[in-house]
Amino acid sequence: MKNILLASALLTSSALIPAFAADYVIDTKGAHASINFEASHLGFSVLAGRFNEFSGNFSYDKDNIAASKISVTINTASFDSNHDKRDKHVRSDDFLDVSKYAQATFVSNKVTEKGAGKLEIAGDLTLHGVTKPLVIDAVKVGEGDDPWGGYRAGFSGTASIAMGDFGFKKDFGKVDLILHIEGIRQ
Repeated sequence: MKNILLASALLTSSALIPAFAADYVIDTKGAHASINFEASHLGFSVLAGRFNEFSGNFSYDKDNIAASKISVTINTASFDSNHDKRDKHVRSDDFLDVSKYAQATFVSNKVTEKGAGKLEIAGDLTLHGVTKPLVIDAVKVGEGDDPWGGYRAGFSGTASIAMGDFGFKKDFGKVDLILHIEGIRQ
């Protein structure tokens, strides 16, 4: 009888222990994540590109979305629009000024569940030495075991920034961010 009571007490107490968010490292080594952008080119077409080097991590708990968080650091010199001359210009002090501002960061401060796998991730983007609030509209792509014995979770998201908000010498308006993040649970 004591054993049954003890087992019952242990089961009951373990049910009261809160679940914690799992920690993930963004999989940049396997190229399973990307930070892409699109901007108008003189109103005639769309310029697309990406940042090739970044790192980060996130915590995610599907049962407690509000406990989720993400932190990303971007190497601004890794700006790549597939055109060397333009990339050099964008890295100059007219825009990113990578010699002075080698990194951009995003740190979330609130994650809100919007239903049907949709999330709103609010946080602070620091770019070109200026910190501004940024909201990312995200969607959970999926999660589960991978073929290598790990566990992964993936999300996609979009956000927009105004170049003028970040103090660039040249301002061509709005830049749309397209984000794909896959993490490996630690």
